[in-house]
Amino acid sequence: MAATQQLPMQSRTGRVNQRYGAQGERLVAGVVPLSADKFYVLLIQSTRRGGWVLPKGGWETDEATAQDAAKREAWEEAGIICKINYDLGLISERRKPDQLTSQAPKASYQFFEATVEKQEAQWPEMHKRSRNWFTYPQARQALADRPELLEALDRCTMQR
Repeated sequence: MAATQQLPMQSRTGRVNQRYGAQGERLVAGVVPLSADKFYVLLIQSTRRGGWVLPKGGWETDEATAQDAAKREAWEEAGIICKINYDLGLISERRKPDQLTSQAPKASYQFFEATVEKQEAQWPEMHKRSRNWFTYPQARQALADRPELLEALDRCTMQR
């Protein structure tokens, strides 16, 4: 995004534009947002379950790439502008069947390692979520009940 471009202060809602995979799974894109020195990762509070998560959300039909969706989600959920360093690959659903709901259906995750370039004071979901920087051991503990997010963290090049 160009520095002069105005970022929207409204989060997208609903799933009318959601992309789905061949098995009907929801396609989700996200970032592992690292500090420039790679000593810290930025986590956000989950709105559904409390606890901490990585910024992620549905890849929508009007977004050319999963990378575009990941950067939009980073802005909406965490209020960050980031530079994608590289693709951490696909991570398949790890939740148990009893953890899947109509609000949280089966998904396929594509995460990207990113460097946070700017952290804004105001962002679309600032009233719903807080954000915090974590070291690798702190982040592993915070994401312990989310194996798909742990895998994304473990694939990134952050300092351990």
